[in-house]
Amino acid sequence: MPIWKCNGKEKVNNNQKKRIYFKILNLLLVIILVFSVASVGGCSMESKQGAKGAKSAGKRQSEDARFEEYTAELFCKEVSANTVSLHYTLKAPEKYGIEATDATFGQFEREPEAVKAAAENMRQALLGFNYDDLNVQNKITYDILNYRLKLMKKSADYTMYEEPLGLVSGVQTQLPVVLSEYRFYDKEDVEVYLALVRQTEEYFEEIMIFEKKKAEMGLFMPDQAVETVIGQCRAFLEMGNGNYLYSTFADRVMELNTLTEKEKSDYIQENALAISDYVFPAYERMTEELEQLKGSGKNEKGLVYFPKGKEYYELLARQSTGSRRSVEELKDLTRRQINEDLTAMEQVLGLTTKEAAAVITDKKAEQILEQLKEGSKTAFPEPPQTKLEVKYVPEAMEEHLSPAFYMIPAIDNSQQNVIYINRARMGNDMTLFTTLAHEGYPGHLYQTIYYESTHPDPIRSLLDFGGYVEGWATYAEMGSYYLMGLSKEQATLLQKNASIILALYALADIGIHYDGWSVEDTEAFFKNYGITDKDAVGEIYKLILGSPANYLKYYIGYVEFLELKKMWVDEKGKDFLQKEFHSAVLKIGPAPFEIVEDYMWKM
Repeated sequence: MPIWKCNGKEKVNNNQKKRIYFKILNLLLVIILVFSVASVGGCSMESKQGAKGAKSAGKRQSEDARFEEYTAELFCKEVSANTVSLHYTLKAPEKYGIEATDATFGQFEREPEAVKAAAENMRQALLGFNYDDLNVQNKITYDILNYRLKLMKKSADYTMYEEPLGLVSGVQTQLPVVLSEYRFYDKEDVEVYLALVRQTEEYFEEIMIFEKKKAEMGLFMPDQAVETVIGQCRAFLEMGNGNYLYSTFADRVMELNTLTEKEKSDYIQENALAISDYVFPAYERMTEELEQLKGSGKNEKGLVYFPKGKEYYELLARQSTGSRRSVEELKDLTRRQINEDLTAMEQVLGLTTKEAAAVITDKKAEQILEQLKEGSKTAFPEPPQTKLEVKYVPEAMEEHLSPAFYMIPAIDNSQQNVIYINRARMGNDMTLFTTLAHEGYPGHLYQTIYYESTHPDPIRSLLDFGGYVEGWATYAEMGSYYLMGLSKEQATLLQKNASIILALYALADIGIHYDGWSVEDTEAFFKNYGITDKDAVGEIYKLILGSPANYLKYYIGYVEFLELKKMWVDEKGKDFLQKEFHSAVLKIGPAPFEIVEDYMWKM
């Protein structure tokens, strides 16, 4: 069966959505900072987690209290490692016993042995606890930490394979967004922000030192990827005086009632100077140095063509998806789901995009989000009350940013939620509807605030599991077709088609990076499914080349949730309730799927 087409063109555009998190500044910057060897100053442990688990003097602590004290200390050290992660994670760090330190973007740790030493230190710390004496939530945290340290040790030898300037979520496109959403709670926040902005040049210099080292080792990106990154940098620079880093700063400063009018004016001028003196030169220098590195890339194809590239992709797939399956098993799982979706499509009548979009035409984003919130109540647990602001990507950056993204709030300020919409990539109202389901209800926003309402251990907020998070949001997106007001047959056709398209992207990701597909191989693959636009497939190839395993976390994560649901249905039989299943997996929170599977029965 050919893939459904929109207005005569195959629907093969990059319709990914993603959440923006502080981790783009530490975990995506090549270096694993979590669980670093060196201790970080400025941590006072006396009030961590509100003194959670504290015992009276002289009384033996329970194993749970000891473990929570350890994770609190770990959280304190790691969240303090860079200013952006600290500010995005905590509104009031002093309540966690974290003292103010100098503003910093953090430091790189490039030595594999240092990463391995950090993992071993953590392993020894975990061995100091009696696992059987921990409660369920602490066992989950223990298992997750243990899982992460094993991946740390495996990934240490592939540090130079990482890419901070990725095409989908590279620093060059994400840093301005993170800075524009840096909240000002008081005057000190403004001062810290300006100090960070003034460090942009040396921050980018660190990145370029790393890129030059990659070039020396023959691991630098291909020229077509370099061109894309340069284009993204130039687009940012070409905004000039209309750059949103000017306007968003002014808006935030003007809202601070604790500042005098003169202070506001002075800060706005300081920011303007910092942007022109530090940010723009940083982007200009990066552009120049990337131009000089053209031709350094020795590999124009997938990761498999690098030394140990296949092994690296296997590790990357595991990190990205949180699935225990091998790459070959992921291929089999994807093909099986495609066949199930095709069978379901064959059983229902056809529908054009125009007919479907007519059901939700002319609705504003806020109206759609409310419809999704209400429509989700039957199958999902009641979400806690929260605030949400919908914003729009600046026109000058629409070409270079994702269709939408959700800004995760601080764990002690979960009432402040922001979703960005890229109007240039919405296409039609149906796309907007499913995108808002992915980013809002019952997707990222819902999953985030629901999990935070369970009061998890703060260390969990620093552990990112893309397969769970993006898999859940994709699961929510797929379910939203049944909340549009379409007939069941219409919704089924559209949803299964969307699922198949994402599956094809996932198979192409594996094909390019694991099996070594060329552009021609990729064209032949998509042609089998009715997609014949060579230019579109060429764009897909370039995108996947610059962001290996990215599509896997969306699709494999989604299918892993479907697999968990099948297990739940088999176990519960006629007593199966969707709300019960959703509650169980949501209460566990972001984790590898093997851990979700183990614990969902205990929730």
